[in-house]
This record gives sequence, C-alpha cells and structure tokens, in this order.
Amino acid sequence: MHRLETISDLAPRLRRGDISPLEITRACLEKIEKLDPSLNSFITVAADSALAEARVAEAEIGRGDWRGPLHGIPVAVKDLIDTAGLRTTAASAVRQDRVPDEDAEVIRRLRQAGAIILGKNNLHEFAYGGSSLIGFFGDVHNPWNPAHMAGGSSGGSAAAVAAGLCYAAIGTDTAGSIREPAALCGCVGLKPTYGRVSCRGVTPLSWTLDHVGPLAASVADAALVLQALAGYDPLDLASVDLPTSDYVSALRNSVKALRVGIPRGHFFDDLDAEVASAVHQSLALIETLVAEIDEVKLGELKIDVPTDRTVQAAEAHAYHAETAARTPELYQPETLRRILAGAEISAAEYIRRLREVERERRRAREIFAAIDLLVMPTTPQTAPAIADLRKDPAGLRPAEIVLLRNTRPCNVWGVPAISVPCGFTKGGLPIGLQIVGPPWREDLVLRLAHAYEQARIE
Repeated sequence: MHRLETISDLAPRLRRGDISPLEITRACLEKIEKLDPSLNSFITVAADSALAEARVAEAEIGRGDWRGPLHGIPVAVKDLIDTAGLRTTAASAVRQDRVPDEDAEVIRRLRQAGAIILGKNNLHEFAYGGSSLIGFFGDVHNPWNPAHMAGGSSGGSAAAVAAGLCYAAIGTDTAGSIREPAALCGCVGLKPTYGRVSCRGVTPLSWTLDHVGPLAASVADAALVLQALAGYDPLDLASVDLPTSDYVSALRNSVKALRVGIPRGHFFDDLDAEVASAVHQSLALIETLVAEIDEVKLGELKIDVPTDRTVQAAEAHAYHAETAARTPELYQPETLRRILAGAEISAAEYIRRLREVERERRRAREIFAAIDLLVMPTTPQTAPAIADLRKDPAGLRPAEIVLLRNTRPCNVWGVPAISVPCGFTKGGLPIGLQIVGPPWREDLVLRLAHAYEQARIE
C-alpha cells in the first residue's frame, strides 16, 4: 500500500475542474469492486446514487457553486447511521432490510457540504464490540494483512479508508470504536468532545458514552470532515450549544508553546515491545516540537473502573430489551449475551454509575490545568490474527477489552481524542498514537496531531 491521496490534495483540483467528482467516484467504486471482497468493509455499496450525486456535484462546481472542500468527495458511512432511502442494518439480521425515511443529522450535514455517499460500512453488530468479527454480514479484515482483524466497532470504516476505497468515513465511538480500528488499520480517527457532533439518527449503544466522528487518511482531512459535522443540534439531547472552532485554520498554528503530559502507569503497562518502541520514538519526536513534555499523574481521576461498562450495559439493554425478547434468534449469540447481561443491573446501580460518569467528567477538566494535552499509545497491542481469536471464542471479549483499554477512559471523561499512525511492526501491522485534549479543544488535539504527522513525513 502506498500513500493515500487526501481530500486536501483533491479539493483544489476539483474546484479548478482539473478532475471531476464523477471520475473519482468511479475510481472509488472500481477499487471497492476489486479490493473489498478480501476486506468486507462495505455492507451496501450505493453505486447508482453515488454516481448520480457525483453528476450533480460536477454540475454545481462547473457553474461556480462550490460548497467547500468536501464538495464532490466520495465518503462512506458506518452502517448504523441512518441514510434516507439507503438501508441501515447495524450489521444485524434484526435490521437487514431496514431503509430509513430520514437522514441522520451528520448525513444531512455531509450532504449540505456536497459530499458523495458511496455506501455503508460493515461493523461489529450494533457496535457492541471492538473486533468487527461478530455480525450478520461477516468479518471485516485488515487491509495491511487480511488474516488480521480490523478492530471495531467501526472496523469497516477504518479498513475502507486505509485501503483507499473512500476519502473519509464516519464512525461512532463508545469505548474507542473510532480510534482503536484507526490504530489497527493505520489511518486517522477522531473522537470529538461529547456533545460536539450530533448523534441523532444514529443507532445508540450507550446514550451517555456514544460519540460520532471522522476516520480519514490525514489529520487535515479529519479536520475538514469535523468542520462539516460539528455544531449544535437542538433535537439531540446530548448536543451542547457551544461555538465551534475553525479546525482547519488551527492546523497552521504553532505547537511550540504546548505543554504535553505523559500519563505513565495504566496507559503504558504491558505494551507489546514493538508498540512500546514506536511510541517511545514518537514521544522523542514530539519533545522536539513542543515547549515541554513531562510525566504526569492523573490524581483522583479513575481510569480502570466498571463505571462505563455498567452504564453501557444498562443503556444497551434498555434500547434492545423489547426486540431481544421478541426475536432473540435474529441477534448473533454473543451480541445477545452482552445485551441480556444488562438486565441484571439495578436502577440504583445504574444511577450511581451515571453520577460517577458526571463526576469523572468534571475531574477530567482538572487534568488540563497544568498541561495542554496528553499523549499515550492508542492500543497496547497491534491487530490480532483472526484465526487465533477463532480458536478460542471465549477469548474474544478479553482481547477486545485489552485493545480498548487506553481509549475507554476518554469516553467516560467526554474529552476529544485522536489516533494517528506512528509506525509499523516488523510484520507490517500499523501502530497508533493517541493524543487527548481538554473538553471542546479539538483544535488543540488536531494541531499537535498535524504537527507530529508532518514531522514524521519530513
């Protein structure tokens, strides 16, 4: 695999007419036809509607009605985000023929920006897992080595971006489901602050922990997509009415004054040797870019607690209880087991854990009083081989828990976090670096991620 062409590369050419939306959409569809049989990153490829949208974009740009850098750009969408007239399955037999009447808010915003919807990405059934090996439409495979998993639950989105089948994808992240597959597949994955991007029209896993965000080939592309998605949605109960930044312009700001904290301990424990080496080299490079980089302690802030798992399990059960009781046979057995486990959580326990989440979100703000950003490995290991996980099905959930260990806390805290590629193992599997910032400071997170990415290229 070679360097991927980016939205930042294409947008000026599209605007000038050097290349057409129809041309690049056809190229993406050809790549999907050629490569996706070995990846299984798409559930639905919307070839006809994508080509029709490309023709409209071409005409609009041709008459000078340019909407911005996403105009005419083919993107893909995780298949639990509603798309009007295009089936949305959540990778489950429960919804295998469901066609929504309305777009999710993020899809409406993508269309408003002129993006072309190529199709719907495969995922872990109902987003309830970190492997994308459980679902009605089969396993998602890693583009760097199809014998290995792509991660999850946004595994298809990450695999499609990393393989160059689309120029960006929209995923969801409840415990790391954007960042973990981005790290395992070698692309960029951004989880914004809780409430920054609307979740309306997205099948929930946990209302308290769910986030929607972009996967992309570069940090600049992630910023471009976030610019289109971010903003207040009065019809989404979790959405917060705060102004957004100019995320793209922020990339040009210097990082020389930034203070970076390294939270040793939990986030750095039991790392694979090659992950540890790549992260160590990355930290050394970041040290040359910023004002200071020091180890920090997170004080009373809890990291490895059952709070999020309890809240997630209770909310997932609340959402699925009626359907799981009526048609349990339509769920994958492991998904059904995870859903039903939530029935054992009492209302009192759920309320207590929900209050803990709010307390931890307030405490998380205190971390950033003395530092600007945190940096750590995205995952402690690289992508496991699918055959190894198949040999021991009981080991799948523990393997997912390990892979999501470093990403989960950010969902509890509700803070923005990004995974950027930081190297490869000798076997050619990608390694990810996670950068975490204070609430509502996606601009800071993107700024350091971009500076690091550019320094690596140089």
